[in-house]
Amino acid sequence: MSRTQLLDREVGQAMAALSAAAKKGLGDPVLAELVMIRASQINHCAFCLDMHLKAARGNGESEDRVQLLNAWEETEDLYSERERAALALTEAVTALTEGFVPDEVYERAAKHFDEAELAHLIGLISVINGWNRLMVSRRTAPGGYRP
Repeated sequence: MSRTQLLDREVGQAMAALSAAAKKGLGDPVLAELVMIRASQINHCAFCLDMHLKAARGNGESEDRVQLLNAWEETEDLYSERERAALALTEAVTALTEGFVPDEVYERAAKHFDEAELAHLIGLISVINGWNRLMVSRRTAPGGYRP
């Protein structure tokens, strides 16, 4: 079965603009990359994983934190409480296993992010999930991203 490698230019530009706005509003490029890596892990998006792992390393992220991100709950000393709240929210928004984000997950994030930051964080989680679905549905192979 063939898949298109094309992405409508206007769709790509709109997604890129949403990504940029969410990252800027969050104001923490390292955390933004951790969030995008974690969502991409859950969604099995190799293209986005490759891209955001490279970006995280380019922002100075350590190998330990990148390599252990899929087990962040078990590595209490490696991630701050703020990062852990963002990662919990990322998992809840990405999976939506209960049909909604559990109140305790949202409230935990709200303790670490002001209203604007939280809105940008949710926007970032939403847009990376959109990117993941675009890339996975087209079976876009990793390796094409160059920082």
